Amino acid sequence: MDRQPHVALIGMMGSGKSTVGFWLAQLEGLRFIDLDAAIEERQGRSIPEIFEGDGEDGFRDLEKAELAECLSSTQPLVVSCGGGAVLRAENRAVLRDRAWVCWLRATIETLGQRVRSGENRPLLGDDPVGELTAISAARTGLYAETAHEAIDVDGLEAEQVAEQIRRVWSRPVSTR
Repeated sequence: MDRQPHVALIGMMGSGKSTVGFWLAQLEGLRFIDLDAAIEERQGRSIPEIFEGDGEDGFRDLEKAELAECLSSTQPLVVSCGGGAVLRAENRAVLRDRAWVCWLRATIETLGQRVRSGENRPLLGDDPVGELTAISAARTGLYAETAHEAIDVDGLEAEQVAEQIRRVWSRPVSTR
């Protein structure tokens, strides 16, 4: 399999997908799309407002449609997916089929430091670390199933992670 035209970043909230994606796009000269930001722009509402008004299922429907549209682009993209994009089988399939998928993997300690209060993160309640632990346990297998590669991001700056992705992405992708 040749190098995929799109790169999709997956992983838990706080793993650095948006920041790393921005840097990777800059380094590669590609367009960057933050999937959550694209949904907010199209809907004219914030993610928390969408969750409040439409529920998680309504948000996941919007996410599925936006992801499919992004990855149907003929222009190569770097796409930062929301942490829960892997929850739907259709999303996992389209990601693996249309993009080279990199899982940004971080420890709960790192994630907890990065997300702190959980502001603008509708799935985190009064115990962000506890919620992150539960969410991570539920999603880890889905991230592993979807990703072509995983990169541990603990202790690394976004630019370092982007450089690691460039090195790995330049290799041909094997199909599983």
